[in-house]
Amino acid sequence: MRVSMNCLSALLLISLAGAQTGCNPETTPGQTDPEPQRTAKTEDEHGAGEDHAHHDAHEASSRRLTLTSAQRERLPIETGPAEAGTAEATLSAPAEVRFDADRVAHIGPRVEAKVVSVTADLGDTVAPGDTLAVLDSVALGRAKAAWLRSNAETRNARAVYRRKQQLAEDRIVSATDVDAAQVAYVSARAERRAARAELVLHGLTDTDIAAIDAGDDSRLSRFSLISPIAGTVQRRDLVAGQTVSSDATPVHVVDADTLWVMMQISADQAPRVRPGQAMSFTVRALPNRQFDGRIDWVSQALDNESRTLAARAVVNNQQGRLAAGMFGQARIQAAGGSPRALVPVDAVQVLDDDRPVVFVPGDAPGHFRAVAVATGAETAGLVEIVRGISPGETVVRRGAFDLKSILTSGTRSAAHSH
Repeated sequence: MRVSMNCLSALLLISLAGAQTGCNPETTPGQTDPEPQRTAKTEDEHGAGEDHAHHDAHEASSRRLTLTSAQRERLPIETGPAEAGTAEATLSAPAEVRFDADRVAHIGPRVEAKVVSVTADLGDTVAPGDTLAVLDSVALGRAKAAWLRSNAETRNARAVYRRKQQLAEDRIVSATDVDAAQVAYVSARAERRAARAELVLHGLTDTDIAAIDAGDDSRLSRFSLISPIAGTVQRRDLVAGQTVSSDATPVHVVDADTLWVMMQISADQAPRVRPGQAMSFTVRALPNRQFDGRIDWVSQALDNESRTLAARAVVNNQQGRLAAGMFGQARIQAAGGSPRALVPVDAVQVLDDDRPVVFVPGDAPGHFRAVAVATGAETAGLVEIVRGISPGETVVRRGAFDLKSILTSGTRSAAHSH
């Protein structure tokens, strides 16, 4: 009976152990089911894969950012193409902005006159042929009167000459009378040509002269000061009642859509400068903004006093950012070396992991991404991009530090959230 009770206890313990280990009746005590082991291993591998995928996704998203509408309005973000060149071939020279002399008109009367009224004020936009002012000139009135008189005398002399020719054919007048009439006609024509030439010298056009012939009712002494070009009134030294001399040019009209950048190249750099080379111009008043152009003229002689070589480039100014008289710095891309991308020094930022990056705009407004780059030599505020950015590729030229601050602050916040 005691032996039977011991066997019963052993069987009970074996049953309890089998229930706790998940064994079935065919499992040998001390063995584990191999299937649950394989299941657990698969789950561990799956968890590790998720971690790697999450890390890659986090790495990709940490180098992209999207600005809010408020940030886009507040931050001075400017984009533009990366220049093409090399640091060794980049020259720097002081430069000054000037008006394009072919797009400037200094306007004044060709005869002494008194101002009757002024119709164009400073800053007004005018077109060719627009009236700038109305003036009155006694000398012009006399010249117009002489033209009218010479016209009448020429018509009369021509009529007399033709009548004498007809009378001579009928033997009513002699050949001497015909010759005298011819001389009078030729003389009248000469006086008429001289009167017309004087009107042209006073600035009258063929249309103006035709109006005199048509019997225009306006005063002979009145005339208009006309703009010969399209542009903006830059100077206006006229008031009603003022007397203006024939050598004065009181009104200046300029077309500032295109401007000249006049550079002073040092003597040691002068041999490397040629027409056709690319040039970029910056001014302190417009930080991180550049104006691109090409050199179209290089002087053949050094300045006697400064010992520098003058060169000129033409830049587009349709947005009206530049003004004549501004001083700045010009960068010239001389020949030499394989071209690389050149960006402003401030366009390259270093992230927390000590990796230099350049920001480029994304597909949508306010989207940017940081592109890892390798930098090269630096010159005149520009740095070469050896790898990562190509010449001509659009980059963030201004505001890269602000984008870096937003990017790194967002990355740190995400790291703390883990």
